[in-house]
Amino acid sequence: MDTLNKKFIKYISQNVFAMIGMSCYIIADTFFISKAAGTDGITVLNLALPLYGVIFAIGAMIGVGSATRFAIAKERDGQDVHRYFSNAIIYDIIIGAVISLIGFFFTEQIMKIMGADSTIIKAGIGYNRVFLVFAPAFMINYTVTGFVRNDKDSGLAMCATLISCIANVILDYIFMFPMKMGMKGAALATSISPVISILINSAHFFKRRNSVRFRRITLSPKLLISSCGLGFSAFISEISSAVTTTVFNFILLNISGNTAVAAYGVVANFALVATAVFNGTAQGNQPLLSEEFGKGNKDGVKRLLRNVIITALFFAVIIISMVYIFTTPFVELFNSDNSSELACMAYKGMRIYFTGFIFASVNIIGSSYFAATEKAKPAFVISTLRGVGLNIAAAFILSGFMGINGVWASFAVAELITFFVTLLFIIKTSKREKKSERN
Repeated sequence: MDTLNKKFIKYISQNVFAMIGMSCYIIADTFFISKAAGTDGITVLNLALPLYGVIFAIGAMIGVGSATRFAIAKERDGQDVHRYFSNAIIYDIIIGAVISLIGFFFTEQIMKIMGADSTIIKAGIGYNRVFLVFAPAFMINYTVTGFVRNDKDSGLAMCATLISCIANVILDYIFMFPMKMGMKGAALATSISPVISILINSAHFFKRRNSVRFRRITLSPKLLISSCGLGFSAFISEISSAVTTTVFNFILLNISGNTAVAAYGVVANFALVATAVFNGTAQGNQPLLSEEFGKGNKDGVKRLLRNVIITALFFAVIIISMVYIFTTPFVELFNSDNSSELACMAYKGMRIYFTGFIFASVNIIGSSYFAATEKAKPAFVISTLRGVGLNIAAAFILSGFMGINGVWASFAVAELITFFVTLLFIIKTSKREKKSERN
């Protein structure tokens, strides 16, 4: 096995493991909330997911984009690469502070916009206010983790993610039950998690092989925009979840009320785990792609693309099989009120919704590949189609014909259409490169 394949296996396994760990804490969070607050608690959480999505999306765009620029620049000339990190951190703090202030003073208004009624607002206002205040920490964590990973310390990034997730689960239990803090405790545990991750990742900056430095610089909007161009696919990937969840929530509220939203909360939480696996695969491959691309090694880039697509499809088959085999216990895990209506909705939802991941796996990988190799346009198109455009259109159209089942099916339809677009971009890029080599 050559060096590139060894690196591929190492980076993919570490990042997938870390992302599974991170998504599992979401499952644990939902489980504790279902026990402490029942169906209303899950509804609160699901209405809050779009708010998390906005914070994560902005953090991912700045962090992943800046870290990708850093990795490419380091291989090409190595000059002044520290400015990408410093610029990203400062903008994380500024933008995060704005979100914190808005979230603290306008929590109730935000919840109303998200579709919460008076019962849900009363149950979740403390939860939303707490995690919104910690917006800068969530965003900075994206940047720090991205740079540590791209500075060839993916092992530390994995450890930071896993340890912070384990801490989240432990704090969830302590805050919600022995300390009787309820939903506020769940939000506090989730908010402390990125702080722990940042502290652990910071060990990298004291290592001898570290090439990332925070230095006083003049803020550069131009540098930020340039970095965000490569991070935009990550932004769309995260924001799409927020937008889709918001649209689905409104449609489901109109169809069957809060119970339908709670059912979608069950589906969405397991979908986050599946998405995390593919995001972990893409993020693990990204530093290698950027490194080979920066060196001008086209063969290495092609090998990495082929390997990562095969890996993602393998994961997709495993995930879909597990969902079909364990649908009932997965649903029962969060049905603490033993609602037969919720169980029926979530059971059908899981089985229909998850078929889309066979196509989503390739789309996520394709978008990441184009971003990592400075092809921002196809990355943007793929991410926008699967994340916002087709998903929303399919949800409105199919729900009109099929009701709640149309909402579940819209994800698979959107990903299928995007899948053909992704293949088209890959084929066109391959032909263009072959033509360039001949000339």
